Amino acid sequence: MASFSFGAGNARKLAAIPLYAAGRMLTAIVPRSRDEWVFGCGAGIGDGALALWDLVATEGHAAVWLVGSEREAKDAAARGIPCLPKTSLAGLWRTARARVVVVTHGFGDVNRYAVSGAFVVQLWHGIPLKRIGLDSPETLRLPGPLRRLPVAGAARRLLATMFRGAMRRIRVLPAASDVVRGRLESAFALPDARVPVTGEPRVDVLSQGDPQVRRARARATIVALTGDLDPESRLVLYAPTWRDGDVDPAIPAPDEWAAILDVLERENATLLVRSHPLGAGDYEPPTPDPRVRSLGSDLVSDVTPLLSGLDALVTDYSSLAFDAALVPLPVVYLAPDVEEYARRRGFYGRYFDVAGERWSSTWQDAAADLAAVLGDPQEHERRVAASRALDDAVHRHRDGRNTERVYRAILAGLARDPKKGRR
Repeated sequence: MASFSFGAGNARKLAAIPLYAAGRMLTAIVPRSRDEWVFGCGAGIGDGALALWDLVATEGHAAVWLVGSEREAKDAAARGIPCLPKTSLAGLWRTARARVVVVTHGFGDVNRYAVSGAFVVQLWHGIPLKRIGLDSPETLRLPGPLRRLPVAGAARRLLATMFRGAMRRIRVLPAASDVVRGRLESAFALPDARVPVTGEPRVDVLSQGDPQVRRARARATIVALTGDLDPESRLVLYAPTWRDGDVDPAIPAPDEWAAILDVLERENATLLVRSHPLGAGDYEPPTPDPRVRSLGSDLVSDVTPLLSGLDALVTDYSSLAFDAALVPLPVVYLAPDVEEYARRRGFYGRYFDVAGERWSSTWQDAAADLAAVLGDPQEHERRVAASRALDDAVHRHRDGRNTERVYRAILAGLARDPKKGRR
């Protein structure tokens, strides 16, 4: 089952108000250092935080990664990254002392109670198509029992106040383009100066070096993670987005699995299934088949570097569609719940601005679209062209130097910061 929902998360925030208050008092009396950094990432050791870590470590800054599980600690150790448990006293202290705090999801990526007063860098984890932050009603959703109480309205207003107060601490939130910048400014209630159009560090890996080398490296990693694959097999990734703890409505039925497997067999392809790390659902065919492999977060925390090794992407509202545009990959859009999702979460712009005038609402249709992508060169090129157009719309930079621009923006912000910190 899903491990998180906004309702449950907001209930925990309200219950933890005394801890937030205690943390605020701690950070008011503990001086921050001049040059210590702490990093955290809600998806593990990866994403934009890892790209920035590599540069910060090279530049000689004192830094530590705060982890939330043994798996993250092992992944950090494998990369030679010093780490501490984020919920430990040491994690609390290092967060309270850090001059710079780097996160990708939220303040819970580090020790959430000791962030006040730090120079916060929020790298986020993808270009939003669905509305996020203050732009989405889901952000302030309450759990079912609390929604029915007379204090529900007051609780939502308190959550909104807490959210806005937290977002004001963000000093740098990189944007991929001016279009994306507007979305982030609105979602996080931030001024222009704090949302520089530097590009996202997390996608530098899709622009650096020779494309064929990137593809070969990514494909080799996929093979190592999923087992032996036919060297000639095309690789298709299915990556549905998060539905706030609800089950994915596009989980294939038995007859749909038959259609999917038929296409995979005819076109010599393998379907890699990556359900959202916070999602729910069973994506295994009725009878195990080697042409369907899992590529979940238990195998790889950050799938972005592997996009270069794919031949097609199937998704609904995931930001991976924007990442795949940098490759570029042909994308099949499978969205059986567009109207409901638009009502509950909402989109930036219109869905067909991204997916086109026609998208699949069932796996039967998606399987036919996938067969055309893999078997018809003209359809393949049409969808690749659509991805290139999407790339032009949302990415200003494609030089593999987004991380450098973000780092310079941080240093410039620190130079202007009146809170210099002291040892």
